[in-house]
Amino acid sequence: MTDRSTDDRSGAPVDDPSEPPEGGGLGVFERYLTVWVAVAIVVGVAVGQLLPAVPDTLSRFEYASVSLPVAVLIWAMIFPMMVQVDFGAVVGIRREPKGLLVTTGINWLVKPFTMFAISWFFLLVVFAPFIEESLGREYLAGAILLGAAPCTAMVFVWSYLTKGDPAYTLVQVAVNDLIMLVAFAPIVVFLLGISDITVPWNTVLLSVGLYIVIPLAAGYATRVLLIKRQGIEWFDNVFLRRLAPITPAGLIVTLVLLFAFQGEVILDNPFHIALIAVPLVIQTVFIFFLAYRIFRKLRIRHDVAAPGSLIGASNFFELAVAAAIALFGLQSGAALATVVGVLVEVPIMLALVRYANATRDQFPAGAPA
Repeated sequence: MTDRSTDDRSGAPVDDPSEPPEGGGLGVFERYLTVWVAVAIVVGVAVGQLLPAVPDTLSRFEYASVSLPVAVLIWAMIFPMMVQVDFGAVVGIRREPKGLLVTTGINWLVKPFTMFAISWFFLLVVFAPFIEESLGREYLAGAILLGAAPCTAMVFVWSYLTKGDPAYTLVQVAVNDLIMLVAFAPIVVFLLGISDITVPWNTVLLSVGLYIVIPLAAGYATRVLLIKRQGIEWFDNVFLRRLAPITPAGLIVTLVLLFAFQGEVILDNPFHIALIAVPLVIQTVFIFFLAYRIFRKLRIRHDVAAPGSLIGASNFFELAVAAAIALFGLQSGAALATVVGVLVEVPIMLALVRYANATRDQFPAGAPA
C-alpha cells in the first residue's frame, strides 16, 4: 500500500512526494524503441530488395521535392507531441530562472556546435579511411539536424523517471519550442554551410514551416479548442490516450519506408551504422554531464536539474528525421544518420536516468516551487 501523509492545512491525505505519479513512465514502445528500430531496418531493407515496386511507386508521389506519403506520416509523428505543449506555462519563466537559463543556454548556445565538432572529428577525420568523404558529409548533416533539435516529448518520460518537477519541465519544453521556431533554421544553415553542405534557405524554411510551424500551430489550436469544449480532464485522460498510438505507428512506418529506400546503402556499408553511432553517443553523454555539473554548481534542486540536463542530452528525433528527408531525400546519408540517432537514444538515456537518480543526494533538497 502507498504511504500517505496529510496536508498541514486541511488534514487531507496526499500522495507521498517521493513516489512518482501513476502512468507517465516508459510504455512498451518507448522501452523497446531500439528493438522496434532494428526490426524496421530489417523489414524496410527486405521490402526494398524483395518488393522494389513499393519505393518506386511511392517516389512518384512528390510535390516540390516533398514526398507526400512521408509528409503525412511525419505529421502523424509530430502532431501528437505538439498538442501536449501548453504555452500558457511560459508565464512560469519567472520561477527559478537560473534553471531555465541553463537549459536554454546548453540547448541553443552549446549543443548544436558540440554536435558539429564531435561529429566532424569522427566522421571526417577518425573514420575517414572507412567512410567516403561525400557520404561522411551527408552523415554529418544528419548529426547537425539532430543537434539543432532538443527533445520536446520524450523529456516528459525522462522527467517522470527522475521524479522531476512536471510543471517546471513543461516550462522548459514550452520555451524551447518557441525558440525552435526562430533558431532551428539559422543554426542548421550556418552549420551546414561551414560543413561545405549547401542547402537553399527556402528549402530549410519550407521544412521548418511543414514540420514545426504548422504542427505547432495546429496542436495549440486543437488543445485550446478541445479544453474549452470538453475540459482539461477529458483532454488529458481521453483525447491524449486515444492519440498516443499514432506517434509510434507513424514513426515505425516512416522508418520502414526510409530503409526500403536505404537498402543498398545499408547492405553495402552495414558497419557505417556503428560508426555513425560513436559521435552521437559521445555527444549525448557529454551534453548531459556538462549541464548536470552546471546545475549542481549553481545549487539548483534535482527535480529541475535532472530533466533540464536530459532535455539537452536527448533529441527531437522525429523533427530531425523529417528535416533530413525534406532537405536531402529518403535515400540520403543524412536521413540514415538521424535514424541511427533514434536507434541509440533510448538505451543511453535510460543509463543517464539511472545515474541521475543515483546522484540525487548531491543536490539541495527542496519542494517544487
